[in-house]
Amino acid sequence: METSNRSAPPRPVIADVHPRVEDGRYDAKATAGELVEVSADAFADGHDLLAVEVAYRHESKRRWTRVRMASVGNDRWRAMIELAGPGRYHFQVHARVDHFATWLHELRARVAARQDVSLELRVGLELAKPALAKAKGADRAGLAEFVGRLEAGRTPDLADVDDHEITALVGRHHTTSPEASSAVYGIRAERERARFSTWYELFPRSTSARRGTHGTFRDVLDRLDYVADLGADVLYLPPIHPIGTTARKGPNGAPSRSKKDVGSPWAIGSPEGGHTAIHPELGSYEDFDKLVAAARDRGIDVALDLAFQCSPDHPWVTEHPEWFKHRPDGSIRYAENPPKKYEDVYPLDFETEHWHALWSALLDVTLFWVGHGVTVFRVDNPHTKPFAFWEWLIPTVQQEHPEVLFLAEAFTRPKIMKQLAKLGFTQSYTYFAWRTEKWELEQYLTELTKTDVADYFRPNFWPNTPDILTAQLQHGDRRTFMVRALLAGTLAASWGMYGPVFELCETRPRHEGSEEYLDGEKYEIRRYDLASPASIAPFISRLNAARRAQTALQHDRTLEFHGIDNDQLIAYSKTVPGSSGLSADAAECPVLVIVNLDARYRQSAWIDVRLDVLGLDVTTPYVVHDLLTDQRYEWRGSRNFVILEPDVTPGHIFRVEPPGGVLE
Repeated sequence: METSNRSAPPRPVIADVHPRVEDGRYDAKATAGELVEVSADAFADGHDLLAVEVAYRHESKRRWTRVRMASVGNDRWRAMIELAGPGRYHFQVHARVDHFATWLHELRARVAARQDVSLELRVGLELAKPALAKAKGADRAGLAEFVGRLEAGRTPDLADVDDHEITALVGRHHTTSPEASSAVYGIRAERERARFSTWYELFPRSTSARRGTHGTFRDVLDRLDYVADLGADVLYLPPIHPIGTTARKGPNGAPSRSKKDVGSPWAIGSPEGGHTAIHPELGSYEDFDKLVAAARDRGIDVALDLAFQCSPDHPWVTEHPEWFKHRPDGSIRYAENPPKKYEDVYPLDFETEHWHALWSALLDVTLFWVGHGVTVFRVDNPHTKPFAFWEWLIPTVQQEHPEVLFLAEAFTRPKIMKQLAKLGFTQSYTYFAWRTEKWELEQYLTELTKTDVADYFRPNFWPNTPDILTAQLQHGDRRTFMVRALLAGTLAASWGMYGPVFELCETRPRHEGSEEYLDGEKYEIRRYDLASPASIAPFISRLNAARRAQTALQHDRTLEFHGIDNDQLIAYSKTVPGSSGLSADAAECPVLVIVNLDARYRQSAWIDVRLDVLGLDVTTPYVVHDLLTDQRYEWRGSRNFVILEPDVTPGHIFRVEPPGGVLE
């Protein structure tokens, strides 16, 4: 047998590293400043103990930071790493046999059995002295006394020895075992708004105070305080570009019959310009910049629609006909989703031989608006564009502008929605609008928060959009809208609504079986009475105030469902990641939510509170403080009774407080 001076192969095995997406093909998601849990299986042959660490670094740095991982049983190891700023991080798990930790563990067993350990002390000395020789400062002082006892042949006072501390000191300065390493995985950290956001959509042209008058950016600026009072921090505007006149759609999507018809904002482009132009009736670039700045002063991001399609009048149609598909007669093929026809829209041909130029032009469009202060984009129908395009565009933008976020508007098949999230979309629309029963809400949210999907898919719950007025809303009333808002805003850390039709509880569909609004803003200018007594705006403001006040509601992964013996009631809680239970700090308290899914009738039930999830025990009383009504109740133990009357409140947002109260 041949011999070699090389070290023997490492003995540990590392497996099942999390978070990882498709074995590292894509990055997991996180937000800057948060602690991210890294876990892995690590084990070796025999009975030796292991030292397991996770090393991580920002992609712009060369130095790795190492954090020791703790055993959580069954050969599973875990550690928390802090991603200080936005950007892409690399991490890798390392494991080695820890001979010193093994020696110390066995020494304890021998001492407890009253065995002679004099020779074993010499073994420990051989393991510890090389580390002492290399250690400096506090590390050296920590090792010196321990080594001194070994040198004197005295058994250390094991009651005073912290095994984890002393083994970490030795391992930091001297190891004798080859190290096994996992593959390198990626995590992309984005700003906090990527994880927690409240969206409000409005059409600028419908914001004028004068009936029949086209709204402007200045009118939207006047609406900002209303949006801020609702608690929104993202104001989403549908396309703001010139609208084509060829095949323009009229009210309710009918072929236009009047020159007064304003058309669909998604039919982008006219002789006045294309995707980098502004519809003349909305105002100027200066007006837009003032709106963005005024919104930022109120803590609101202005989000624009990225709709990569063109009207027949878009300048690209004549300047770059090679970017479009042509039919045998030479005409350009308009958009279709049979039997629906969109004669006012030309889709771009992403398979054109000139795709390099097309992709570059679309990147330029995105960066143009970033240059005007736009840091959030809602992307229209991304599932109808190549995956490779988004995999290129999003990181290209974020490389220079890590603050930019992208929301995928893709109501399509599940695997396609998930793929878009893997490719880099910050947030994603979901199927929430159509999940109405208790069992399907619990099933869907479990998938989104408790499976590997949570590593890369950030849900954004919308009860409605300009294209989605669900049957539940059509046949409901203001109580139904309150229920859906409460569910969206507490089940998900990010939610949005299309207003003002949502807060004004508009229920009229275009026709029976349709999910589009009758006389919808997609095709005409509307005017709304925001002061209507029917508005649920005050309720939405209270809901969003609770979301801002409670850190637990700003996360998804801590969602847990609680048993409740009535299928018309749903109960769930959220806690602050890493917290151990009740807190004297109001913002850090657990939150327990109970919602009446029956918007018409009173419902009651016994709830089985999962005390362990909330950090409670069976003997200590606790206070549940309803943030919607400001009422307080003292509960004890797991089983408690609730009654919810729809005409009073659609549910409870309980802050779970210690009996002595909290600091607001």
